[in-house]
Amino acid sequence: MNDLRGRTAIVTGGARGIGRAVCERLAGEGCRLVVNFNGSAAAAAALVGRIESAGGEAVAVAGSVADPETGELLVRTALDVFGRIDVLVNNAGITRDSTARRMTDEAFLDVIETNLTGAHRVARAALEPMCEAGFGRIVNISSFVGQIGNFGQTNYAASKAGLIGWSKALALELARTGVTVNCVAPGFIDTDMLQAVPDRIREKLIERIPMRRFGAAGDVAAAVLYLVRDGDYVTGACIDVNGGLAM
Repeated sequence: MNDLRGRTAIVTGGARGIGRAVCERLAGEGCRLVVNFNGSAAAAAALVGRIESAGGEAVAVAGSVADPETGELLVRTALDVFGRIDVLVNNAGITRDSTARRMTDEAFLDVIETNLTGAHRVARAALEPMCEAGFGRIVNISSFVGQIGNFGQTNYAASKAGLIGWSKALALELARTGVTVNCVAPGFIDTDMLQAVPDRIREKLIERIPMRRFGAAGDVAAAVLYLVRDGDYVTGACIDVNGGLAM
């Protein structure tokens, strides 16, 4: 088991939902946090405030991971403020749902650029300092949609399936460096986005889940923590957190 005290983690899309839960769990283990956000400044500031009030260290950094400069900014901030980068959680993601027959190129490419290309760019910026240190934990938040598909989400499915394949290839490249690369694939998680869904639709979604309940953001954060803290011999893997929705 690794002691995470003094380690530094970057979490993209860290201000809300799953990202926030991951930040809180890692901070609770002693990690210093670079909390990336895009459009959730108040939520990011509140999260940083809570971490600092509990005795932790955190800094919020604005930027869309679709911007080619954001990855370099996040890594540079981690190195300038905390002197190191040990953990990267690629959590930032968007949806632009539509059936394939109606989906525009813009809607398709926007999702790919954020969910897949963005993860690649941030990771690429972190690789050199991680490899030089001989330690790194990269965890990419995929989705069950990348494994079994979902109606109206061909763009999202492509991005999340691509993230799994990209993670496996990168894990092979880095296997001898001390840097591991893994995915966590959540199912339906009870975040703000899901809570906005009408009750009748939520009931139908629950019927699809063998465990007959939605997951919590903390369930995903626990899987991330395992890979970061205890997964020394785990790389190229994808942990499903979905209540049996995709097996």
